[in-house]
Amino acid sequence: MDQKIKNLVKAETKRQQEQLTLIASENYIWPEAQSYLASSLTNKYSEGYAGKRYYPGNQIIDEIEQLAIERAKKLFGVEHVNVQALSGAQANLIIYSALLATGDTIMSLALDQGGHLSHGHSASWTSKLYKFEHYQLNAQGSIDMMALAKQAKAVKPKLIVAGFSAYSREIDWASFAKIAKSVGAYLVADISHTAGLIVGKAMKSPAEHADVIMTTTHKSLRGPRGALIMCRKELAQKIDQAVFPGLQGGPHDNVIASIATTLALDTGKAWQSYAKSVVKNAQSLAKALQKLGYEIVSGGTDSHLMIIDLTKQKISGKEAETRLADIGILVSRSTIPHDPRPPYNPSGIRLGTAAVSTRGLGVKEMQQLASVIDRALKNQTKAKLRNEIKTLAKKFPVQLA
Repeated sequence: MDQKIKNLVKAETKRQQEQLTLIASENYIWPEAQSYLASSLTNKYSEGYAGKRYYPGNQIIDEIEQLAIERAKKLFGVEHVNVQALSGAQANLIIYSALLATGDTIMSLALDQGGHLSHGHSASWTSKLYKFEHYQLNAQGSIDMMALAKQAKAVKPKLIVAGFSAYSREIDWASFAKIAKSVGAYLVADISHTAGLIVGKAMKSPAEHADVIMTTTHKSLRGPRGALIMCRKELAQKIDQAVFPGLQGGPHDNVIASIATTLALDTGKAWQSYAKSVVKNAQSLAKALQKLGYEIVSGGTDSHLMIIDLTKQKISGKEAETRLADIGILVSRSTIPHDPRPPYNPSGIRLGTAAVSTRGLGVKEMQQLASVIDRALKNQTKAKLRNEIKTLAKKFPVQLA
């Protein structure tokens, strides 16, 4: 037994129990799904696809992968699914390489407006391989579909990305599809943050409108760290070939089994109730913070997340993140639209309610969290606030391995 690692894992488990995470991209994996990550499946090498592997001994692996595929198709209402992508950022690059030629134009939301690095930020390899034209939010912090349509007509993209890392409003998938069709572009829906809310019927689905849908599996779905690429059947071969042998080798079979179990658990009325509680908690937290004088980008939220603009409070995002971490509340710093500050130390913070909702916190606790956040950002006594959060976390334990 590696005692040093064992002790460190034990310490991390204790930290997770005693702190509350409002990091929008974090959640707690289903314990049943987590159990397969350390299974014998991790020993197998399985390049290729079911029935067409490059190594022997994959009959059982074929069944597991096919089960994950069928469950995803049913849950999301899509025609084809690839479950082998290792991460969301890598999955986006896979999609671009499957559908485009190097240098083709892609339209996506700018990072400081709520987009993602893999949507063409200058620091990402995606921007070195493709030409990105970024659309912006309007003065109300929302996507202006008329402006987007005008921009698309001008730049003539080959692909439009609709999907975001820090945008809190419902997406007009039908309008995105109409705009994409009008310029002959593919529509890619990146629902990495909202997939669990979509299958829980708390947000609208892009399944009828998008050519390709990508989601990570560890955020609102409560699964392991992986990704799904879903598409229309006519694009299946292009997507599969871009995954393997295009950009990946052997898949992580233990992760695919964990994803399969996750997809089985993310169904039914209980999951729908959870998804709706996540959104309800986010809206409650946002309103409570607004009453305390904080500005929410776009004026509120329709999802699990929100961006707080701290300009009026004269606190940087990094400083706010540090103050809250010191008392046991974890958030992530975030840019705001047209942020004058650098991304490493921006003007805002991003909050999400998926993880605390998994623990069972509700609207009453959101009011309490808003009050604690306000007091922490005003530099009130750390020890008192830390004890308040530790007490609250103890009241709502989470099952961890």
